Amino acid sequence: MRKEAQPREFEAAVAAMHSAVLRPEILCEEMPAPQRIAPYAAALSADVTVDGTDVGTGRIILLHDPDGNDAWAGGTFRCVAYARADIDPEMITDALLGGVGWSWLTEALETNDASYVAASGTVTRVATESFGAMADDGGTAQIEIRASWTPVTDAEGVFDLRPHVEAWGELLCTAAGLPPVPEGVAIMPSRRGQRGS
Repeated sequence: MRKEAQPREFEAAVAAMHSAVLRPEILCEEMPAPQRIAPYAAALSADVTVDGTDVGTGRIILLHDPDGNDAWAGGTFRCVAYARADIDPEMITDALLGGVGWSWLTEALETNDASYVAASGTVTRVATESFGAMADDGGTAQIEIRASWTPVTDAEGVFDLRPHVEAWGELLCTAAGLPPVPEGVAIMPSRRGQRGS
């Protein structure tokens, strides 16, 4: 990031990122942001942990260019997200897996009322087979979702990054196979920045 004072709108967006309420299974912390993609950037990384075992990981990066960017549909902000989780190896050949993985993101954005335009990304499936002395380890499979979108003001004209981060948290949990939080159940804040011992 630049050393001079950051724009107020960027500082407000970063504060909104940090105010997001994530599920207790998500251990989230600030991480260094890429320096050359945009004049201003902030980033969070997270692991989804169940019973002391990491079942998913990801990061979300907020980019800001006060001059705007044509690739961002004319917006001055862009969210870039990544999520990875283990899946059942039998799912790796499912022709619908890519579309389902992408729908996890778009549904999370919609469910959290995160207004956006110009979403793009990829869904990758990775299969690993073990041979020789490692043959007993068996195979593993993972799904990786990489996406970016331009956050925009909501129906009331409010620009708020919090629902975008909460949608990313929901994507992480869905990819990791956690059941959704039942409607009407409050989410207790995550242990932001704490790692399991």
